[in-house]
Amino acid sequence: MRVVSHTMDLLSLVGVVMLVFWAIATFLLDAPGVIHAFLTLGTFLVVFGAVKRAERARTADRAPKR
Repeated sequence: MRVVSHTMDLLSLVGVVMLVFWAIATFLLDAPGVIHAFLTLGTFLVVFGAVKRAERARTADRAPKR
């Protein structure tokens, strides 16, 4: 039986925090160009975390050959 974990890895968590910070800073501050780097990096980290999780799940299904 395979146990499926739905926990968020650190990369995705940091990415979501960066996206939330970007959203708040965009509407509350003057939003200089540097703030928009949080949008780019946050989106990258969330997508990269999802790809890593999918790859981990895909390779976990394969039994090692002995």
